[in-house]
Amino acid sequence: MTAVEELKQLLQLMELEKEEEIRQYKEILAQLPISERIKKGACWFPLQIEQLGWSLGDHPFVLIERTQQVQMAHKFRAGAVVSLFSEQSGQEQQRPELGVIHFVDRNKMKIILYGTEIPYWLQKGRIGVQLAFDERGHLEMVKAVKQVMQAEKNRSAELREILLGYKAAQWNEYYPIREQAHLNDSQNKAIENIIAAVDVAIIHGPPGTGKTTTLVEAIKLIVKKESPVLVCAPSNTAVDFLTEKLHQAGVSVVRIGNLSRVDEDLLQHTVEGILEGRPETKEIKKMKIEASQLYKQADRHYRTFGPSEREEKKSLKNEARSLIHHAKMLEDYVIEKILTEADVICCTLVSAMNKYIEKKTFKTVVIDEAAQALEPACWIAIGKAQRVIFAGDPFQLPPTVKSMQAQQGGYSKTLLEKMIERQPRVDLLKVQYRMNEKIMGFSNTIFYQNELKAASFVSEWTIGTNEGYDSEPISFIDTAGCGYEESINTETKSYYNPDEYAILRMHLDQLLYYSSAVSGLQIGIISPYKEQVIYMQEQIKSDFDHFPDADITVDTIDSFQGQERDVIYISLVRSNDSGEIGFLKDSRRMNVAMTRAKKKLIIIGDSATLGAHPFYEKLLTYCEQCQGYKTAWEYV
Repeated sequence: MTAVEELKQLLQLMELEKEEEIRQYKEILAQLPISERIKKGACWFPLQIEQLGWSLGDHPFVLIERTQQVQMAHKFRAGAVVSLFSEQSGQEQQRPELGVIHFVDRNKMKIILYGTEIPYWLQKGRIGVQLAFDERGHLEMVKAVKQVMQAEKNRSAELREILLGYKAAQWNEYYPIREQAHLNDSQNKAIENIIAAVDVAIIHGPPGTGKTTTLVEAIKLIVKKESPVLVCAPSNTAVDFLTEKLHQAGVSVVRIGNLSRVDEDLLQHTVEGILEGRPETKEIKKMKIEASQLYKQADRHYRTFGPSEREEKKSLKNEARSLIHHAKMLEDYVIEKILTEADVICCTLVSAMNKYIEKKTFKTVVIDEAAQALEPACWIAIGKAQRVIFAGDPFQLPPTVKSMQAQQGGYSKTLLEKMIERQPRVDLLKVQYRMNEKIMGFSNTIFYQNELKAASFVSEWTIGTNEGYDSEPISFIDTAGCGYEESINTETKSYYNPDEYAILRMHLDQLLYYSSAVSGLQIGIISPYKEQVIYMQEQIKSDFDHFPDADITVDTIDSFQGQERDVIYISLVRSNDSGEIGFLKDSRRMNVAMTRAKKKLIIIGDSATLGAHPFYEKLLTYCEQCQGYKTAWEYV
């Protein structure tokens, strides 16, 4: 097989994924009445308009609140594309207005609209919001893959062959750098290979090994010789994190992307945010206001309308157009200056086709969290590169693929995974700075061939409990034989297990009681199932009000990726007679969950359901070896 043939197969898988996305969209929205859409968590109706206005960059926004079904679960998340609609007399009126969710807080939602104006009908009649299907990202990925397929005798063609393993990558073998004293040997070696790479460098960073620290130090060296560097990641959260770390390191960074998807604390680093502080912006706004006034003057009512009035109207409009043109030229000049002066430009992979950098190329492109990125999304950024730096961990959460057929065809296999298999040089970061070595030990054996070492200052740390209560860093509490069977929400198709939470609650209550320092102790409660998370979030509010200083966060595994806590509880939920464990079979998801813990990890599950799977059988054995195996009967 050739590289072009491989990419041709990729296009076929992309089409399967798109078809499945459209099918799911139609299933939950397009062919259902409003009442059914609400039940499926894909619609809020009716709404109350809390606020209308313009955000940074003159983007209109609307703040809404749902007034009915306020306790009903929903599928709305920050960054999702939605449409606002008006419903009158049983019929939807007006053309739906698309936008992006800025945030969702209980029953309130802020939406940044795609248009330039606030639709007048938002303040009239009965308003609703629902999830929308947006294929723009898919179209950009298809375009990028086709461009790299068709590339001939240029850098894109060379990188296509090299990255897919059909041609050898090159390095400047002698490229000495001054080693950083605060970095370990594997980190310094990785930076050395990044600087020496002519085509590609690959950084494999397991949890807690300082991948971001390594990247930031490498980028600081790169920008001394070239700028700007394009730094990308698949998610806005990851891009925001990198933007903040680069800024803290003294690097001049510009964040590009849809403002509704940028953390509010980082708006000052966006093009729009930087523009606000530039002296030229006042002149630009002044010209736009004058142009608007001239248009209004030209469109005023004339009592008589003859040749002179016609000429005046024409002259006013010409003057207005000239002002708009000059304002646009000045704004483009200032934006280009902002981007040229930056050391680093940060954006998501899909946003690499943003209007500000659409036609730009970069000597170096960095792709972080590459193990979560769909391959075609990577090609968008690679198309702008002379060389590429990849960083990530293929043993953590993979990209989301909705089509089972596409997944079976290999669509979820990332470009990073392919390169780790096909490239001769991959830098593994080997010292982890997050967790007790017993918490690290299982993942180290299963995923990392025991190559990781815990830094001395974390290897034995614990939370510290009075009277020696449950002092082991890792525990598995087995609910087998307790009759704690799973339940399912028939609407969301997600599982939950109230009895399993009851055990978790009792263990946590005792842990906090015996802990020598509740204040400052960060606790994370994780479940792979959203329905269990919703249930636990509601229960935690009242169950632990007697520990007002306790810092407790409850969320899904996916939401916890990239985070860490002193103590992590994992509620596995599944408990049934058939041994069915669903997507718990994906051991990478468990790797993420377990490696969030710094000092103590408690896993709660049913060994009778889980134990038939080799991964969980090994996990149970490991916990027994660590004297951490317990039964739920101890807490009943």
